[in-house]
Amino acid sequence: MPKSRIRKKADYTPPPSKQTTSIKLNSRAWVAPVMLAMFVIGLAWIVVFYVTDGSLPIDALGNWNIVVGFGFIAAGFGVSTQWK
Repeated sequence: MPKSRIRKKADYTPPPSKQTTSIKLNSRAWVAPVMLAMFVIGLAWIVVFYVTDGSLPIDALGNWNIVVGFGFIAAGFGVSTQWK
């Protein structure tokens, strides 16, 4: 049976160096204050509702005041997705 030819491997050549590109992060300084404000407003809304036995912040909403408070908190989480 004939022997196979031995292939000569090329010497190692390092890959070309990559140029470093600076990543410019957009300044979103507004995100953190808005997020925290939404959290605090939502929490305060729920706390005021419970402390005043449902007469405040909006008496006509009744127990829907809890949904409004959690809505503010959910909006805070929604804003937090924009934070980089």
